[in-house]
Amino acid sequence: MTSVLLVDDDAELVEMMADYLERDGFHVETAADGEQGLIRALSGEFSIIVLDVMMPQMSGIDVLNQIRKRSRIPVLMLTARGDDIDRIVGLEQGADDYVPKPCTAREISARIRAILRRVGTTEETATQPVVASMLTMWPEQRRATWQSQPLELTSTEFNLLEVLARNAGRTVSKTELSEQALGRPLQKFDRSIEVHLSKIREKLGPLPDGRSCIQTIFRQGYQFIKS
Repeated sequence: MTSVLLVDDDAELVEMMADYLERDGFHVETAADGEQGLIRALSGEFSIIVLDVMMPQMSGIDVLNQIRKRSRIPVLMLTARGDDIDRIVGLEQGADDYVPKPCTAREISARIRAILRRVGTTEETATQPVVASMLTMWPEQRRATWQSQPLELTSTEFNLLEVLARNAGRTVSKTELSEQALGRPLQKFDRSIEVHLSKIREKLGPLPDGRSCIQTIFRQGYQFIKS
């Protein structure tokens, strides 16, 4: 049974979400503050963390930052509706996705399943590595190298880069990236793809000629340079 850790100081919301998720087939444990949530998140007992941004003493962003120093476990952030700053900072720190509050337990369950599908291994997963330029990716192992050096990616960064690498030399639209890598339709004013790609570019660094290997094609999408 998939184990989920809910980290939120809203006791009523946590109870409601935990009850729904357990009826939906998940094993759920909870933490009421950031410090406790961080300890539990790093225990290795969970498949995914649902983490609220707004908590006293230690915020969700601080918890996420500490998690990412030691773990690549998927993290779904809960943010205040309309608070773009929290969303962007969360994505930059390595969150896999976010859901604005108020939200329904059904939506949380759907997002959890979508994230886990993207990071999980399926029978259809190709065993051959994906190779593009100096990048090599092993999707079934969720492992990647750049210039033969290990490349540390969040699960969402891995998904985006894999889609671009499989289509190296071809422009991939934001709609395609959202559907194939994020597992959801592209939403109006959604800047999460740009944030994730910015982090990927930072990790890859520039090519010898100074360009990024991921090019923005105006009004069309993005292209991984094929060499």
